[in-house]
Amino acid sequence: MTGARVRIGTRGSPLALAQAHELRDRLRAAHDALRAADAIEIRIIKTTGDKIQDRPLTEIGGKGLFTKEIEEALIDRQIDMAVHSMKDVETHLPEGLEIPTLLEREDPRDALIARAGNSLASLPKGTVVGSASLRRKAQILLHRPDLPVVNLRGNVGTRLQKLADGKIDATLLALAGLRRLGMEDKVTALLSTDEMLPAPGQGAIGIEIRSDDDEARRWLAPLDHAATHIAVTAERALLATLDGSCRTPIAALAEITNDRLSLRALIALPDGSQHHRETVEGPVAQAAQLGRKAGEALRSKAGAGFFARLQGA
Repeated sequence: MTGARVRIGTRGSPLALAQAHELRDRLRAAHDALRAADAIEIRIIKTTGDKIQDRPLTEIGGKGLFTKEIEEALIDRQIDMAVHSMKDVETHLPEGLEIPTLLEREDPRDALIARAGNSLASLPKGTVVGSASLRRKAQILLHRPDLPVVNLRGNVGTRLQKLADGKIDATLLALAGLRRLGMEDKVTALLSTDEMLPAPGQGAIGIEIRSDDDEARRWLAPLDHAATHIAVTAERALLATLDGSCRTPIAALAEITNDRLSLRALIALPDGSQHHRETVEGPVAQAAQLGRKAGEALRSKAGAGFFARLQGA
């Protein structure tokens, strides 16, 4: 390899770059060999999800739109590591790729940013809420069926500008992203996880590599945060069991106390008219099994009719 010792691939949004810089800084702190200014290169890769901004994700293919081109660059050996928001990562990775490292998770809660009102309950009737997330839409309508929810794509800055311009009255964003961008001061209210259960993997940054790249694995080994890895493993096992995609409103949060894991999960119809919840608990060593157990329980509770309605939504 010539030039940089490590080439990091990322999307070009301000938040994606902040996450790539966080990885770069952690690698430098962990390895003397990577502290030279040119030892780590960050390469911006434009994804289909970034290019197409005028349609809901459900119409153009879902989550993989934010990772496909980056993963292709990884497979083609143009980069050595890919940085992802774990909530954007498909449950099944391309053959030959894996995510061995998750950085310590930020606060996974959603934040409300509104022109009037300081909670979901206090938003004036008719408040137009902008969100591209079916998970958020379903839970908003579950609590406030009187609120119109409109599709809102774009990065954090774009969404906040549309709010400032009066095109929407309120929006929900991940607190983790706002913190990483230094924009926590924009938050009107933090929503409890009882009110708005997060997306599986929300707040967690995952690093993807080629399975045969032992050097990349060695660089990343000191950076993996065990509790985050265990929690996200449970949440993604649930997602895989439910065959979740951007077309399916699925929420989940795993929390660890000592050596026990508690996983709360929810599935809903996009219009909030029907939802099902499940909570499972068990040893952290059984994270994946607990995720699958919760997913199977939700499938059983919801029944075939629920999923048929989802397909037709």
